[in-house]
Parts: sequence; C-alpha cells; structure tokens
Amino acid sequence: MKVLGIIPARYMSSRFPGKPLAMIAGRSMIERVCRQAGKATTLDDVIVATDDERIAACVRDFGGNVMMTAAECPTGTNRTALVAEAMEDYDIVLNIQGDEPLLEPEHIDSAVRLIKQTPEADITTLVRPARYPAEADDYNCVKVVLGTGGRILYFSRGRVPYCRDKDLQSKFTPGGENPYRIHIGLYVYRRKKLLQMVSLPTVMAERCEGLEQLRALDAGITMYAAQISGTASIGVDTTDDIMLVEKVIKQHGLE
Repeated sequence: MKVLGIIPARYMSSRFPGKPLAMIAGRSMIERVCRQAGKATTLDDVIVATDDERIAACVRDFGGNVMMTAAECPTGTNRTALVAEAMEDYDIVLNIQGDEPLLEPEHIDSAVRLIKQTPEADITTLVRPARYPAEADDYNCVKVVLGTGGRILYFSRGRVPYCRDKDLQSKFTPGGENPYRIHIGLYVYRRKKLLQMVSLPTVMAERCEGLEQLRALDAGITMYAAQISGTASIGVDTTDDIMLVEKVIKQHGLE
C-alpha cells in the first residue's frame, strides 16, 4: 500500500496571516513541517497542498513537492481530499497539520502502522494522556473517548468522559493515569473513505463542537487512535507560540 503525506497550507488566517511562511530558527514553518514528515519511514511521498503562490514558491525553493488547490476549499480536509482525488496511485493518505513544526516522525509512523494493522479502521489518528487538570477544561484541547482496542467513540471540546469519581478525576500522574485523552490533529485515511467523508453533509454534533471528524463518526466511518507519550508537539497559532518552538529547538539541539 502506497502512502502519501499531504500538508494543507493556506496563507490567509484570521489570527496569523502568512503563518506557513513564518520563520522559526532560520527556516520557514512549512519547511520544518515538511522536513519532519520526510523523516517518517512509513511515507512514500510528502506534498504540500496550497492555494497561494508565495507558499508554493517557498516549498519549491527548499526542494519540496507542491500542488496548487482551489482557494475556495473550506477546510484543510477538503484541500487534502483534492490532492488525494488526483493521486490515484496511493491507497493511504495523511492530513498532516501545517502548523506542527515539532511533530515527531515516530508519531506519524505509529498512526500509519495502526491503519495497516487494523483492517476495520477507516481512519487513524493520535491521542496522548492529559498532562494536567486544566487541559480537560481547555476548549482548545480536544478530548477523545476511546473504546476497546483504541476505537474512537467521540470527540469533544468539553470535559469528557464525565467523572463522578472525584479521586479518578484528580489523577494526573507522570505515567498518564487519568481518564482524559487529548487529540493530536494528524489523520491517516484510507483514500476512498476520505473522499466519502468530504462528500457528506455536516451533522449537528459537528456544528455544535466545531469538529468535522464527528461527521465521519456519525456516518459510521470507523476511527482508531494510537496512544503516544513523550513530548507533545506545539501547535503554532500565534507569534508567541513561535518563541516556544524556538526554545524547544534550542534546548534539544534541533536543526
């Protein structure tokens, strides 16, 4: 099965215009994401999907692959699907977030291996244990409820599952002994299921939570999560986040 990593990247952002081109310790963010993805051993190819020629030129300059997509794409998932539709030789495609410059290649590999080893999985993704109680209440930290074997039952911005047991609710040990799992926004799709998902209408749960993956669950598309540990990647939403990433790069001696 051939595997394609797709990094959707748009220039316009209400909070951070031009974010893919933001410089982080001497390299653009999109270059750092591409380089991290390129280290994953399970990917046959990596391509940036963008609607902006400035981003495309940057990718070409550092030797990356790029495909132009329509500016009207409402989400990164739709942009990923446009590339997947054109790339018929790939059985599995990934939506790799373009604002996760520290995403570990080993985590990408974990999600890809999971879908290859789980025939019933249509989509796989990543979760980690919540690190402290405030994450369970943080709107920006999406919580995941897991069933047997890592099958995903639900995603929510709220505190789920609800814990009546206060002792259980308060357990946040270094080993991750707590009931809350935090979603990491990487998706691995069987190509046909991705194309099916983007053709579906939105559903109430999706509109309430603002989480398009709930559309897949509503339609009976099966999702599984690989549970990872270690240092969580830092998503870049503001210029302050860039300073945090640069601090990690310096501390760990990264390029």
